[in-house]
Amino acid sequence: MVNPQRTADIHRTTLETQVRVKLDLEGTGKSQLSTGVGFFDHMLDQIARHGLIDLQVDARGDLHIDAHHTVEDVGITLGQALAKALGDKKGLTRYGHAYVPLDEALSRVVVDLSGRPGLSFNVTFSRAQVGALDVDLVREFFQALVNHAGITVHVDNLRGDNAHHQAETIFKAFARALRMAITADPRAGEVVPSTKGSL
Repeated sequence: MVNPQRTADIHRTTLETQVRVKLDLEGTGKSQLSTGVGFFDHMLDQIARHGLIDLQVDARGDLHIDAHHTVEDVGITLGQALAKALGDKKGLTRYGHAYVPLDEALSRVVVDLSGRPGLSFNVTFSRAQVGALDVDLVREFFQALVNHAGITVHVDNLRGDNAHHQAETIFKAFARALRMAITADPRAGEVVPSTKGSL
């Protein structure tokens, strides 16, 4: 699958949510976000801004129950959009990593555009909720994303006392690591970065 434009526009509709994600991997960090969960929008904005990805997310979910279905389904749809935008991954760096601090908090995220979904998530949040977001849903978001993008992501919050700061460093580090991984490797040409010949 080749996608020279590196863009995607994905719609997902279930009985629980209606989600649309548009992204441009060659963007400048612009975002237009509406999920109904303010802190989650703030976190998605970190992915756009620090990943230099133009990102539009419009989600309508059953928030009268809780935010679980909305957050998970945005992760699914964003993962599908990322997979489509990456295409065959020829010439990409493939691997990315970042450490990001925010005051007392520090997180490390490592990304592999492996073609295999995998998540290692080592985070102990200091409290159960930030704004309207249950912090358990941070893991649910990343699990859904990696499952549908076909990537491997290692998330480690190395320290932090403030759950807002912990979450923000995670999303910023993910954005920075993803930005590195999806960048063209000038020495790789049109070669898929794998000895298997495909990812």
